[in-house]
Amino acid sequence: MSVTVFIQRRKGVVRWQPGKAWIIVPAAIIAATAYLSLNKSEQQAQQLLAEQQRQHQSERSIERISQLKQATQEQLNMLAAKVARIQARLGRMEALGNQVAEQARLADQFDFSGEVGVGGIELGEQQIELQDLLQQMDELMVRLDKGDRELALLSTVTHNHHVDEQRYITGRPIKKGWMSSAYGTRNDPFSGRKAYHKGVDFAGSEGAEVIATGAGVVTWADRLYGYGKMVEIDHGNGLKTRYAHHKEILVKVGDVVSKGQSIALMGSTGRSTGPHVHYEVLRAGKQIDPANYVYRKPRV
Repeated sequence: MSVTVFIQRRKGVVRWQPGKAWIIVPAAIIAATAYLSLNKSEQQAQQLLAEQQRQHQSERSIERISQLKQATQEQLNMLAAKVARIQARLGRMEALGNQVAEQARLADQFDFSGEVGVGGIELGEQQIELQDLLQQMDELMVRLDKGDRELALLSTVTHNHHVDEQRYITGRPIKKGWMSSAYGTRNDPFSGRKAYHKGVDFAGSEGAEVIATGAGVVTWADRLYGYGKMVEIDHGNGLKTRYAHHKEILVKVGDVVSKGQSIALMGSTGRSTGPHVHYEVLRAGKQIDPANYVYRKPRV
């Protein structure tokens, strides 16, 4: 194959026929240029692919770090909630412990608000794992719940013992005055005939305090025929006390009164000849001699 080139000159047309070297060299140059260009494009494509892979790995790493942070935050929130529950349980146990210690007169031996003394030499210390810590906190919560229930039960028993002491009826229903009429048969102050007196009378000054002889619940606080203004207190176990002829009543039905609390002011309402307190003790709904309670020794 040959190529002929015609060149126009002033003297005419000149024919030039290049040799094979003139064709091969440009073709080789063009092929080399194309090869280099293609190789460069492939390298650029590989670099772009590597960059995309690195970016993808970076995004995956960021996502994993974000997930790890979220999981760590959830675990921290769980720990915070458990700590809050433990603090609440400990606060209630400290309050109950102090109450029981005071009731049992052991407050000087037990301090529930201070740190507990612990110590000793630890051998072979190990790193604390979060899962182990969570398990220990769960076990501690179980122990706290159990101790909370037992301490509450102990407090109830101690409180009931205290209530039993308060309900123990004893003493006189007045702070100042004297016994003016005993329980049993007597001459009625109005008719002069023999009549059965179902309580004892304590005379004193009008307006003097009338006090409860035991703790209980007020079941009557109003007028009652013959009694005038009267207060009745239920002490439980079938025992009730009555206080009559008041000038003024200081309590109402449903009130919980303590031993020695003022419940009325002495007067002369109802069937009465002067300021005094008519005092009755009822067992199972029947009046009994109050002297058995007025003169009984108080519990120590």
